[in-house]
Amino acid sequence: MAQGKILLKPGTLWTSVKEQTEYALQCGALLSIPTEFEFVQQDNVRFLVRILSNLNRKKAAKEKQEKQSAMSSQEFNPFLPYEEDLFVADISDTHVCILNKFNVVDYHLLIITRGFEEQESLLTLEDFTAMWACLADFDGLAFYNSGKTAGASQRHKHLQLVPLPLAPSGPQIPIEPLLTSAQFQDLIFSGASATQTMGKAHATLAKLPFIHAFAPLNSNWMQSPFAAAQSTLEAYRTLRHAVGLDARQSGAYNLLATREWMLIIPRSQEHFQSISVNSLGFAGALLVRNAAEMEILKAQGPMTILKNVAIS
Repeated sequence: MAQGKILLKPGTLWTSVKEQTEYALQCGALLSIPTEFEFVQQDNVRFLVRILSNLNRKKAAKEKQEKQSAMSSQEFNPFLPYEEDLFVADISDTHVCILNKFNVVDYHLLIITRGFEEQESLLTLEDFTAMWACLADFDGLAFYNSGKTAGASQRHKHLQLVPLPLAPSGPQIPIEPLLTSAQFQDLIFSGASATQTMGKAHATLAKLPFIHAFAPLNSNWMQSPFAAAQSTLEAYRTLRHAVGLDARQSGAYNLLATREWMLIIPRSQEHFQSISVNSLGFAGALLVRNAAEMEILKAQGPMTILKNVAIS
């Protein structure tokens, strides 16, 4: 971030999230979607599968957006301007943090660009600076759905952040047991910067049956979001190259990042039958809309579904 500005005051984000969530629920701006959940096991992963209890709120809001778009002849953008009642914090001079209006996970945040950028555009130093400024205060899983094929529902560029743990029991992130199988490859770039940034080469996870790349990150980077962003940007470029994503064009993919690691998965399609999959699916947390979809998921297996929407 060509020494841009971080506006987020350290140690304040989590308090702001809780306070704004309470306010937004009271005033009706935050429309949480209730779910039930169960665990479905496959390939040594205990997948958390949520089933929606009520989609009427989101459906009504989508119909309203489509009506507004038709009347104005422009696609409706809920982030420009964003709803003031969902605003959590200014992160930097390029990004703000708001609540996800139709959240399934409690305290689900969106890190959005102040000006319009396409969701399929490459992630930048500014994006990673904003991400690390939040992760420094909020131990969570950050993720990015690059385009509709990767599960993005809005064109305006946004990363997302959900608190850990994702599941009420077991590992903080359901796929964590597979991270121990990381098999490190030769460095993609031979320059000193790649060696210093990564510490190790990029890796693949032996038990993931689709194209992906994995890299360790350093949780100590939280102490300096600018330096962390630069290192993470280099790791991101390495991972994109490793999975064959053209450096000039984004392509459809899911990116997941914690304070300790980053994972990238190229995508071939958004759905398996009627089940939509975004980045959280590759963390081991899937969402189905009804009992029929739950039966499909159980019959096929969640890892099989991920394999089908990724690239084998």
